[in-house]
Amino acid sequence: MDAIRAVFLDVGETIVDESREYGAWADWLGVPRHTFSAVLGAVIARGRDYRDTFQYFRPGFDLAGERRRRVAAGQPESWAEDALYPDARPCMEALRAMGLRVGLAGNQTKEAEAILRSLGLPVDAVGTSDAWGVEKPSPGFFARIVEEAGCGPSSVLYVGDRIDNDVGPAQRAGLETAFIRRGPWGYILRDAALEDGCLFRLTTLAELPELARKHNEAAGYDDRPERGLSRSSSSPR
Repeated sequence: MDAIRAVFLDVGETIVDESREYGAWADWLGVPRHTFSAVLGAVIARGRDYRDTFQYFRPGFDLAGERRRRVAAGQPESWAEDALYPDARPCMEALRAMGLRVGLAGNQTKEAEAILRSLGLPVDAVGTSDAWGVEKPSPGFFARIVEEAGCGPSSVLYVGDRIDNDVGPAQRAGLETAFIRRGPWGYILRDAALEDGCLFRLTTLAELPELARKHNEAAGYDDRPERGLSRSSSSPR
Protein backbone atom coordinates (compact mmCIF):
# COMPACT_ATOMS: atom_id res chain seq x y z
CA MET A 1 0.00 0.00 0.00
CA ASP A 2 1.45 3.34 -1.11
CA ALA A 3 1.11 6.44 1.01
CA ILE A 4 -0.70 9.49 -0.30
CA ARG A 5 1.80 12.24 -1.00
CA ALA A 6 -0.32 14.56 -3.14
CA VAL A 7 -4.03 15.34 -3.30
CA PHE A 8 -5.55 17.03 -6.35
CA LEU A 9 -9.18 18.11 -6.30
CA ASP A 10 -11.59 18.70 -9.15
CA VAL A 11 -13.18 22.15 -9.18
CA GLY A 12 -16.86 22.24 -10.24
CA GLU A 13 -19.13 20.58 -7.67
CA THR A 14 -16.11 19.30 -5.75
CA ILE A 15 -14.95 22.58 -4.24
CA VAL A 16 -17.25 25.03 -6.08
CA ASP A 17 -21.05 25.03 -5.92
CA GLU A 18 -22.06 25.80 -9.51
CA SER A 19 -25.75 26.43 -8.80
CA ARG A 20 -25.48 30.19 -9.15
CA GLU A 21 -23.58 30.05 -12.44
CA TYR A 22 -25.99 27.58 -14.02
CA GLY A 23 -28.76 29.88 -12.85
CA ALA A 24 -27.04 32.78 -14.59
CA TRP A 25 -26.94 30.79 -17.82
CA ALA A 26 -30.67 30.10 -17.51
CA ASP A 27 -31.27 33.83 -17.10
CA TRP A 28 -29.07 34.55 -20.12
CA LEU A 29 -31.09 32.10 -22.21
CA GLY A 30 -34.37 33.49 -20.89
CA VAL A 31 -35.64 30.20 -19.47
CA PRO A 32 -36.75 29.40 -15.91
CA ARG A 33 -33.92 28.18 -13.73
CA HIS A 34 -35.91 25.11 -12.72
CA THR A 35 -36.40 24.19 -16.38
CA PHE A 36 -32.70 24.59 -17.15
CA SER A 37 -31.79 22.41 -14.16
CA ALA A 38 -34.27 19.71 -15.17
CA VAL A 39 -32.91 19.55 -18.72
CA LEU A 40 -29.32 19.49 -17.40
CA GLY A 41 -30.25 16.53 -15.22
CA ALA A 42 -31.78 14.70 -18.18
CA VAL A 43 -28.66 15.32 -20.27
CA ILE A 44 -26.46 13.96 -17.48
CA ALA A 45 -28.67 10.89 -17.00
CA ARG A 46 -28.30 10.07 -20.69
CA GLY A 47 -24.52 10.18 -20.37
CA ARG A 48 -24.18 13.17 -22.65
CA ASP A 49 -21.93 16.22 -22.40
CA TYR A 50 -23.42 18.92 -20.18
CA ARG A 51 -22.91 21.42 -23.01
CA ASP A 52 -25.66 19.65 -24.93
CA THR A 53 -28.11 21.22 -22.45
CA PHE A 54 -27.84 24.55 -24.25
CA GLN A 55 -28.83 22.99 -27.57
CA TYR A 56 -32.30 22.18 -26.26
CA PHE A 57 -33.00 25.85 -25.71
CA ARG A 58 -31.03 27.33 -28.60
CA PRO A 59 -30.00 24.90 -31.36
CA GLY A 60 -26.55 25.72 -32.67
CA PHE A 61 -25.62 27.41 -29.40
CA ASP A 62 -21.92 28.34 -29.37
CA LEU A 63 -20.78 28.29 -25.74
CA ALA A 64 -17.45 30.01 -26.38
CA GLY A 65 -19.15 32.72 -28.40
CA GLU A 66 -21.87 33.24 -25.80
CA ARG A 67 -19.22 33.56 -23.10
CA ARG A 68 -17.72 36.42 -25.10
CA ARG A 69 -21.15 38.00 -25.50
CA ARG A 70 -21.71 37.82 -21.76
CA VAL A 71 -18.40 39.56 -21.15
CA ALA A 72 -19.33 42.28 -23.62
CA ALA A 73 -22.68 42.69 -21.89
CA GLY A 74 -21.03 43.05 -18.50
CA GLN A 75 -22.34 39.67 -17.33
CA PRO A 76 -19.26 37.40 -17.44
CA GLU A 77 -19.14 34.01 -15.82
CA SER A 78 -18.03 34.87 -12.33
CA TRP A 79 -18.01 33.61 -8.78
CA ALA A 80 -16.15 34.33 -5.56
CA GLU A 81 -15.38 32.94 -2.11
CA ASP A 82 -19.06 32.47 -1.34
CA ALA A 83 -19.34 29.94 -4.19
CA LEU A 84 -16.91 27.60 -2.46
CA TYR A 85 -18.48 24.75 -0.56
CA PRO A 86 -17.97 25.49 3.16
CA ASP A 87 -15.85 22.36 3.63
CA ALA A 88 -13.45 23.14 0.75
CA ARG A 89 -10.97 25.61 2.23
CA PRO A 90 -10.71 23.85 5.64
CA CYS A 91 -10.07 20.54 3.88
CA MET A 92 -7.26 21.94 1.76
CA GLU A 93 -5.73 23.67 4.78
CA ALA A 94 -5.78 20.43 6.78
CA LEU A 95 -4.26 18.38 3.97
CA ARG A 96 -1.50 20.90 3.47
CA ALA A 97 -0.80 21.02 7.20
CA MET A 98 -0.14 17.27 6.96
CA GLY A 99 2.72 17.99 4.58
CA LEU A 100 0.88 16.80 1.48
CA ARG A 101 1.11 18.57 -1.85
CA VAL A 102 -2.34 19.96 -2.63
CA GLY A 103 -3.60 21.03 -6.03
CA LEU A 104 -6.68 21.86 -8.06
CA ALA A 105 -7.22 20.42 -11.52
CA GLY A 106 -10.41 20.64 -13.53
CA ASN A 107 -12.02 21.34 -16.88
CA GLN A 108 -12.18 25.09 -16.49
CA THR A 109 -11.65 28.24 -18.53
CA LYS A 110 -8.71 30.60 -18.13
CA GLU A 111 -11.12 33.06 -16.52
CA ALA A 112 -12.07 30.47 -13.89
CA GLU A 113 -8.39 29.78 -13.27
CA ALA A 114 -7.81 33.49 -12.63
CA ILE A 115 -10.64 33.47 -10.08
CA LEU A 116 -9.22 30.42 -8.33
CA ARG A 117 -5.81 32.04 -8.08
CA SER A 118 -7.32 35.28 -6.77
CA LEU A 119 -8.93 33.51 -3.81
CA GLY A 120 -5.62 32.73 -2.12
CA LEU A 121 -6.52 29.09 -1.62
CA PRO A 122 -4.11 26.92 0.40
CA VAL A 123 -2.84 24.95 -2.60
CA ASP A 124 0.51 24.37 -4.29
CA ALA A 125 -0.75 24.09 -7.86
CA VAL A 126 -3.73 25.16 -9.96
CA GLY A 127 -4.32 23.51 -13.33
CA THR A 128 -7.12 23.92 -15.84
CA SER A 129 -7.94 22.37 -19.18
CA ASP A 130 -7.63 25.76 -20.86
CA ALA A 131 -4.11 26.30 -19.56
CA TRP A 132 -2.95 22.72 -20.07
CA GLY A 133 -4.49 22.31 -23.52
CA VAL A 134 -6.04 18.98 -22.58
CA GLU A 135 -9.26 18.14 -20.79
CA LYS A 136 -10.74 15.28 -18.84
CA PRO A 137 -11.28 12.43 -19.44
CA SER A 138 -8.15 12.40 -21.62
CA PRO A 139 -5.25 10.38 -20.15
CA GLY A 140 -3.04 13.38 -20.87
CA PHE A 141 -4.90 15.43 -18.28
CA PHE A 142 -4.10 12.94 -15.54
CA ALA A 143 -0.53 12.57 -16.74
CA ARG A 144 -0.19 16.32 -16.20
CA ILE A 145 -1.56 15.96 -12.66
CA VAL A 146 1.09 13.34 -11.89
CA GLU A 147 3.74 15.65 -13.31
CA GLU A 148 2.51 18.50 -11.10
CA ALA A 149 2.34 16.19 -8.08
CA GLY A 150 6.00 15.24 -8.38
CA CYS A 151 5.50 11.63 -7.30
CA GLY A 152 4.28 8.34 -8.73
CA PRO A 153 0.61 8.06 -9.74
CA SER A 154 -0.17 5.54 -6.99
CA SER A 155 0.76 8.21 -4.43
CA VAL A 156 -1.58 10.79 -5.97
CA LEU A 157 -5.20 11.01 -4.81
CA TYR A 158 -7.67 12.63 -7.19
CA VAL A 159 -10.93 13.80 -5.68
CA GLY A 160 -13.99 14.38 -7.84
CA ASP A 161 -17.76 14.26 -8.10
CA ARG A 162 -17.98 12.59 -11.50
CA ILE A 163 -17.64 8.87 -12.02
CA ASP A 164 -17.25 9.34 -15.78
CA ASN A 165 -14.86 12.29 -15.96
CA ASP A 166 -12.99 12.04 -12.66
CA VAL A 167 -12.99 8.62 -11.03
CA GLY A 168 -12.87 6.31 -14.05
CA PRO A 169 -10.13 8.01 -16.06
CA ALA A 170 -8.05 8.74 -12.93
CA GLN A 171 -8.15 5.07 -11.96
CA ARG A 172 -7.17 4.01 -15.46
CA ALA A 173 -4.21 6.40 -15.24
CA GLY A 174 -3.05 4.67 -12.06
CA LEU A 175 -4.08 7.35 -9.56
CA GLU A 176 -5.91 6.68 -6.33
CA THR A 177 -9.39 8.20 -6.25
CA ALA A 178 -11.93 9.63 -3.84
CA PHE A 179 -15.51 10.01 -5.02
CA ILE A 180 -17.56 12.77 -3.41
CA ARG A 181 -21.28 12.35 -3.87
CA ARG A 182 -22.67 15.82 -4.40
CA GLY A 183 -23.82 17.96 -7.30
CA PRO A 184 -25.99 16.56 -10.10
CA TRP A 185 -23.32 14.21 -11.51
CA GLY A 186 -22.57 12.78 -8.07
CA TYR A 187 -26.17 11.71 -7.58
CA ILE A 188 -27.17 10.74 -11.12
CA LEU A 189 -24.14 8.85 -12.45
CA ARG A 190 -23.25 5.66 -10.60
CA ASP A 191 -20.91 2.77 -11.32
CA ALA A 192 -20.51 0.20 -8.57
CA ALA A 193 -17.24 -1.19 -9.91
CA LEU A 194 -15.58 2.21 -10.17
CA GLU A 195 -16.90 3.28 -6.77
CA ASP A 196 -15.55 0.07 -5.25
CA GLY A 197 -12.18 0.95 -6.75
CA CYS A 198 -12.07 4.26 -4.86
CA LEU A 199 -9.78 4.60 -1.90
CA PHE A 200 -12.42 6.77 -0.21
CA ARG A 201 -16.08 7.55 -0.77
CA LEU A 202 -17.12 10.89 0.67
CA THR A 203 -20.26 12.85 1.43
CA THR A 204 -18.24 15.88 2.52
CA LEU A 205 -14.64 17.05 2.11
CA ALA A 206 -14.49 17.39 5.89
CA GLU A 207 -13.99 13.62 6.04
CA LEU A 208 -10.96 13.58 3.78
CA PRO A 209 -8.05 14.78 5.97
CA GLU A 210 -8.64 12.19 8.69
CA LEU A 211 -9.13 9.41 6.16
CA ALA A 212 -5.87 10.39 4.45
CA ARG A 213 -4.07 10.56 7.79
CA LYS A 214 -5.22 7.07 8.78
CA HIS A 215 -4.30 5.69 5.38
CA ASN A 216 -0.81 7.14 5.58
CA GLU A 217 -0.38 5.94 9.13
CA ALA A 218 -1.23 2.41 8.00
CA ALA A 219 1.24 2.79 5.12
CA GLY A 220 3.96 3.78 7.55
CA TYR A 221 4.29 7.28 6.12
CA ASP A 222 5.55 10.08 8.34
CA ASP A 223 3.40 13.00 7.24
CA ARG A 224 5.14 15.73 9.18
CA PRO A 225 5.49 18.77 6.86
CA GLU A 226 9.27 18.73 6.88
CA ARG A 227 9.25 15.18 5.55
CA GLY A 228 6.68 15.85 2.86
CA LEU A 229 7.36 17.04 -0.65
CA SER A 230 9.23 20.31 -0.72
CA ARG A 231 7.34 23.46 -1.64
CA SER A 232 9.01 26.57 -2.87
CA SER A 233 6.26 28.86 -1.63
CA SER A 234 2.82 28.88 -0.05
CA SER A 235 1.13 30.22 -3.15
CA PRO A 236 -0.08 28.23 -6.18
CA ARG A 237 1.99 28.18 -9.32
